[in-house]
Amino acid sequence: MKNPLITAPPSGRYSQSTRGKRRMGSMKRQAVFLSIVATVILAVPALADSDGITGIEWGRNSKDFDAMPSGPKPLRNINRDEKDVADDHALVGDYHNPILTPYAAAIVKQKGEQALAGGFPNSRDQCRPVAPPFTFAIQFDFQILKKKNGDLAFVYHDNNEVRDIRMNGAHPAKLASSPRGDSIGHWEGGTLVIDTIGVQVDEFTAVDRFGTPQSEAMHVVERYRLIDGAQARADVARYEKSEGTIGGRVDGYDRTAKKGLRLEVTMEDPKVFTQPLTGVVNYLPLRTGWREYICADNPVEHYKGEWIGLPTAARPDF
Repeated sequence: MKNPLITAPPSGRYSQSTRGKRRMGSMKRQAVFLSIVATVILAVPALADSDGITGIEWGRNSKDFDAMPSGPKPLRNINRDEKDVADDHALVGDYHNPILTPYAAAIVKQKGEQALAGGFPNSRDQCRPVAPPFTFAIQFDFQILKKKNGDLAFVYHDNNEVRDIRMNGAHPAKLASSPRGDSIGHWEGGTLVIDTIGVQVDEFTAVDRFGTPQSEAMHVVERYRLIDGAQARADVARYEKSEGTIGGRVDGYDRTAKKGLRLEVTMEDPKVFTQPLTGVVNYLPLRTGWREYICADNPVEHYKGEWIGLPTAARPDF
């Protein structure tokens, strides 16, 4: 295979679990997560809500962002096989994509070089909180649950993470950045709209798996709406054929579902993008149950020196 960094067009992975004392830590963390999820579940009905979006387990078997029919395109992996399918073992983003500022393009190029040499860490690999918009590029399956007070909770099964959405609220006038940012939502007819700002940036924060950077100015708007089931299946199949399947739960798709879910996520960050960029993620309902995965108990080194250890605090919070 030719080096994609030379021929570029002009335009995860986890090892064996730890044992012994860490097993007890695993059980405690699982108990905490399950108690949080149980609290949320008690606030929602057993079946999907009448909006058709909340209460359903949605999933896919690929990662990253599909493109809108027109306008700027999200980054693609330019490291591809003889059938023009993305090589998921080395993620080389198209740093020639005109959506990138020179600053961002240089970083994506550098990350591509690291990917070909072995790889580079991201927030998910390092068991850090996964923030928007990377959340949508990396997650396989999730549910949106309604709380008693009308707010929403996104439960991401891959990371055992819960993301809270305040409905019909406003961002604080003085907002301190946080690992997942501040998210507020509202309904526009049958479309769920979520606005997120204030994501705290660190060395592992990225827009996508290609290492596209983001600054604390990142503004993310998610729009979730139901689409025809046949169209959703066709869009999912087309994207998987081009970008590959990675290890979600293909056999778990409900291939008879009348509706699919489409997410259009718009990212605006003047330090990174030359204009607002909208990526697409299509989901299908799943018929399988929740997966159990505790990242901190399954550290992996896909290449030497990747796993740096669990986050630690230099001083106590209280």
